[in-house]
Amino acid sequence: MAKTSVRAANFGLLEPFWAEKIVRKVLPNGLTLLIKPDSFAPVASVQVWVKTGSMHEDKLLGAGVSHFLEHMLFKGTTRRAGREISATVQAHGGYINAYTTFDRTVYYIDLPSEHVSVALDILSDAVLHSTLPADEVVKERDVILREIDMGRDDPDNRLSETLFETAFRQHPFRHPIIGHREVFSAVTHEDLSAYYKTRYVPNNLVVVVAGDVDEEKIAAEVTRLFGSESRKRLAPVLISAEPAQLAPRSVHSFEDVEVSRAGLAWPVPGITHPDAPILDLLATILGSGDSSVLWQAIREKAELVHTIDAHAWTPGEAGLFFISYNSDAAKREKAAAAIQREIGRAARIGFSHTQIQKALQQMIVGEINSRKTVSGQAARIGAAEVVVGDLDYSRAYFAVLKKITNSDLRRVINAYLVPQKLTSVSLNPKGPEKSSAKPTAHAAGKSAQFEELRLANGARIVWQADHHLPNVHIRFLCKGGPLMEDPRHRGTTGLLATMLTKDTKKRSSEEVAAYIESVGGALYPFSGNNSFGLAGEVIPTELDRLITLLTEAVLTPKFAQATFDREQEAQVADLRQDLDDPAVLGRKLVRKKFFGAYPLFLDAAGDPESVEKLTVRDVADQWKRCLSPENIVVSIAGDFDSKRVLPQLKTLLSKLPKVGAERPRFDFSKPAEVGDFSELVAREQAVVFEAFPAPGILQPDFYVGEVADELFSGMSSRLFERVREEKGLAYYVRSSRVIGLEAAMFMFFAGTSPQQYREVFQEIDAEIERVQSGGVSAEELQRCQVRLKAARRMGLQTNSARAMQAGLNALYGLPVNDWQNYDRYIDEVTLERLQAFAQKFFRRELRTKLVVTPKI
Repeated sequence: MAKTSVRAANFGLLEPFWAEKIVRKVLPNGLTLLIKPDSFAPVASVQVWVKTGSMHEDKLLGAGVSHFLEHMLFKGTTRRAGREISATVQAHGGYINAYTTFDRTVYYIDLPSEHVSVALDILSDAVLHSTLPADEVVKERDVILREIDMGRDDPDNRLSETLFETAFRQHPFRHPIIGHREVFSAVTHEDLSAYYKTRYVPNNLVVVVAGDVDEEKIAAEVTRLFGSESRKRLAPVLISAEPAQLAPRSVHSFEDVEVSRAGLAWPVPGITHPDAPILDLLATILGSGDSSVLWQAIREKAELVHTIDAHAWTPGEAGLFFISYNSDAAKREKAAAAIQREIGRAARIGFSHTQIQKALQQMIVGEINSRKTVSGQAARIGAAEVVVGDLDYSRAYFAVLKKITNSDLRRVINAYLVPQKLTSVSLNPKGPEKSSAKPTAHAAGKSAQFEELRLANGARIVWQADHHLPNVHIRFLCKGGPLMEDPRHRGTTGLLATMLTKDTKKRSSEEVAAYIESVGGALYPFSGNNSFGLAGEVIPTELDRLITLLTEAVLTPKFAQATFDREQEAQVADLRQDLDDPAVLGRKLVRKKFFGAYPLFLDAAGDPESVEKLTVRDVADQWKRCLSPENIVVSIAGDFDSKRVLPQLKTLLSKLPKVGAERPRFDFSKPAEVGDFSELVAREQAVVFEAFPAPGILQPDFYVGEVADELFSGMSSRLFERVREEKGLAYYVRSSRVIGLEAAMFMFFAGTSPQQYREVFQEIDAEIERVQSGGVSAEELQRCQVRLKAARRMGLQTNSARAMQAGLNALYGLPVNDWQNYDRYIDEVTLERLQAFAQKFFRRELRTKLVVTPKI
């Protein structure tokens, strides 16, 4: 076999970043202002970084008071009622959110840049002038208590907390950010207010503004809004140093879970240590992607795990290098031993030049991708200032990466990843550890079957009672999507689904949200090519509340004009923002050319032009057309008493209007536009697409399409190895599908350079021809089948996923438990069927080919 030439990592792609202008200004009161002008798109991100997190809680350590404050800050200020804050942001097309970590709390608003002053005003008001109403403290405490309980129900979260409390004995990292339930419960309003007054002071704040802004105007506005607050005393917080780990530690739990989740971790220094970039590179080589060392060795070859990855977590002071994996219980210890053998091998001989260069390029691309949006740019700047203390850190970081050698990698392995410093944790199924001989033998899941009930009016209920977690999920599914829309009103489905979660005749939009969120529940919309509806999730004791809310939403939606105006504007803003990404733009363009007048040329969100023309009457009329009992399925899964709950759901469905829903007929025989097309855009990368017909959900060979999609996708696919790894032609390359009930589009796409897109097309065509000529090996097919079945098994662990799958089956006229046949359907795909599939569908006369590229 000829040796593949190794393309060196392209550090030159990052050079323009180092020349970008960042304005840094410190106000007299100690507040730091960072401004990153970027006129590429008329959007902006405003972020306030408070240099306080769970590790700074001092006498309240372990109480989660930083996270508590994050929840409380938007509950009201001296100038605004709590509900005004989010309403104002939405009215200006913005998105507001916040998060808390060990070392910081960040509040941010992303919005059109012409409204940046609104964002600054709201954030300054919230951060500096929150009133922390006592009644809201009581309500929000209950919400967070439920959040803590939900975290306890999450096996991955439990494993993470076990890891941190085992790996850290003294450092505050050993305490969960959200706090310990008992300690958090004891936090008083006075505790919260005192912490707020002590830590939320100007000299502990960093304001970051990135986007299409005028730096002088921003500086003046920040000075006006934040500068009037005086500097305050800011006592240092004593952070306990973590003593050196001298012996291995381990904690292994056995609970009601289906698979083993495990992690191996070693203490490492923080982000400012010279070895931090080397550790990041090591983690990328070992466990980033399907072609990584551990994925290939432990998953693909040894077949010991379902998933595996590696990370170097290096915050400001001390960190962890950890490897996490999921496996069958009986294979967990074998996997751990195999991982340590791979680390030992790497410590002795290191890695190949190809592996190192590939990982370096992955990190370069990751750096580029983190700057795609103004929100991402602001986050990078904030982290550099707050976590590292150096805005030029990124340049220095990549300067170190550029010089790393195999010897450096071996040195850090031998220095840090040593047996005596290992912390091993796992969460395993109870009882005897059993494992099938081959991954292909695993069933899709062990859950009980769904039961089905058809009411006299044609509506259906499907249910699965499962008491292993205190969680219940309900889906109200309606057949719909683009094929049910009036051709003049594209995008109605997405807007309708959103509106159903808003105002009812009994409650305002704000009251709906408060009603469900006050008990830690959730109500949200979903919409797709073939269906739409509502989904809700609560703990079992609050199920009556969720059913009440669903009943109001379905039977008495209000479709308030003011809410419609806000949501319409938000949907249009999202659609327009999508067009800034050449990959998303290309997908939309190729979809339109391929489907032509067939409704799937747009997704459920429509396009900006169509959505802007919609009226609230259009949405209400669409609901009337779809709300036929025969068009409705309610699916429920989780911890509930069917004898008590089913009568409630029957009552809801029996009140549906007695109308029939007529689905317009549309025929799709071949692509509307075949041939080669191009779209010139003002971007730097090129994105290529090749689209072909494919079977829909209800058509023969749908599952052959599943296998074909897996064959062409992923970092271990032949296409990826050839295009990305061997020839370095593309940043990403894979396939995807747009799926309807009777029609679908199978699409290949890749992100490449304007100079190389023709060669990428050639490689895609060559891979298609390989499959058409029978060049796929039995081993390749088996790998695809194993991956698909494992993914389906992992994907159906939650009540949400199972309720959705069973509900869709019923909605589409399939057996409600057809999800249990998935493994069989996938195993029935043969090499001959795969070849015939490619020959039938991937024909040049049926191909829509598009490149989105800048002028060259």
